[in-house]
Amino acid sequence: MLDTNDLEYLPSSEELPDSDDTPVDNEIQNLIPNLLKMVLGFLWPDRYDYFFGVDMGIYDLEGQRTRTPIIPDGFLSLGVPRLTGERGRLSYVIREENNVVPFLVLEVVSQKYGGEYDKKMQIYATMGVLYYVIYNSHHWKRRKRDPFEVYRLDNGVYQRILGNPVWIDEIELGIGVERGIYEGWERNWLYWYNQAGIRYEIPEEMIENLQQQLQEQQQLAAEESQKREELENLLKEYQRRFGNL
Repeated sequence: MLDTNDLEYLPSSEELPDSDDTPVDNEIQNLIPNLLKMVLGFLWPDRYDYFFGVDMGIYDLEGQRTRTPIIPDGFLSLGVPRLTGERGRLSYVIREENNVVPFLVLEVVSQKYGGEYDKKMQIYATMGVLYYVIYNSHHWKRRKRDPFEVYRLDNGVYQRILGNPVWIDEIELGIGVERGIYEGWERNWLYWYNQAGIRYEIPEEMIENLQQQLQEQQQLAAEESQKREELENLLKEYQRRFGNL
């Protein structure tokens, strides 16, 4: 048990390790949370009261004391500055964030089991993380789980929320799994959704749709220009033939 008198001697984020030097097992563990982070930036362009961390250490008081972080694949905190200082956050130290615990944590299960369904779940529950998302794209049958699971903390215990996508009322967004293409890779990805269950576009799709709209407008403009030219030529012909009547 940490003595409150020792709080002032805890190492700061400048002194704490910014990782445990353990690399992620595969690129999906980086791509999925980074995609969510990128789209969230488009959805909340004028908000600076949140932070989305990817593969970043989270330190509670005990973690500070032992210099041992827990490192989810992604997490969302609300009510904290989106931008901090020249270097940004080196890690997420709860005590330095005005004791704001992450609102949502994401774990992408890899081939090497990392305690996502027991040890980490208990740590996040004890920490007070309200929503816990587990994405297990390849090994869910072996563990007798579903590929996509969302939990909400209720009286210190995580309760499963069924559905895909799952609506999160506090942020007015849903999160779910859908097949799509990102960076040229077609597979299942995690996306944000509106309340009607329609997923928000990713930047690649936004650009593609805008390009298509531009091409359609250019085609319409070309057709209108051709039609105008035909009418002008017809008018000139009529004027030539019947102008003296």
